[in-house]
Amino acid sequence: MRQLYDYHRSSAAYRVRIALRLKNLPYESIPIALLEDAQRSSEYIKKNPQGLVPTLVEHGVTLTQSLAICEYLNEVYPTPPLMPNDAIGKAQVRALAHSIACDIHPLNNLRVLRQLEVQFNATAEQKDSWYRHWINIGFTAFEQQIQSTHGAFCYQDTPSLADICLVPQVYNARRFNVDMAAYPTIVAIEQQCLTLDAFLQTSPDHVQP
Repeated sequence: MRQLYDYHRSSAAYRVRIALRLKNLPYESIPIALLEDAQRSSEYIKKNPQGLVPTLVEHGVTLTQSLAICEYLNEVYPTPPLMPNDAIGKAQVRALAHSIACDIHPLNNLRVLRQLEVQFNATAEQKDSWYRHWINIGFTAFEQQIQSTHGAFCYQDTPSLADICLVPQVYNARRFNVDMAAYPTIVAIEQQCLTLDAFLQTSPDHVQP
C-alpha cells in the first residue's frame, strides 16, 4: 500500500490527494502535525530532509515535492491524464501550475509566516495582510493567463495539473478572507472542480486532521 505523509491544510498535500483521487489510487494517509513541528522530527527528516509535506512512499521508494509526485503519478498511471498530449498544451498547463506552486504558495508557506513573526514581530493582522497581498498579485496574473486557455477547467474542458494547483490555493485564499470578486474565471473553474469528488472529498474540510 502506498503511503502519503500528509497534513490536511497543506495546499501541497491537497494537490497530491486530488491527483490520487482522480487516478482512483488507494493510499494510507499518515498525518504530520505541522503546527506541532512533527515535520522536524528526526524520523520524518529521514524520509524528507526538507521537513515538508507531502511525502509519498510507493514500492519502497520515497518521493517528495507535490508537482514531481503528481507528474510521477501521471506517467505511471496515465488514465485519466493530468496533462494535454501536445507539447504546447503541456507547457501551458505547467506554466499555470508553476505560477501557483512556485510563485504564490512559497511566499505564504507556514514557515514563512512563522519567520515573519519571529524575525519582524509581525502581528496576526500583518501576517494576514502579507498573505492576501501575494494572493492578489498572483491571482490577478492567473486570471489573465487563463483567458486564453480555459474551458470548464483551467485548460479546456478536462481537469489538469493546473486545476490541481488552483483549487487548494483558492481554499487558502478564502481562509484568509481574500475578496474573490475580482477573479470571476478562477471562481467559476473552482466551482466546476468542486463538482468532482476528487476535489471536494480531498479538501481540508473532509480530511482527518
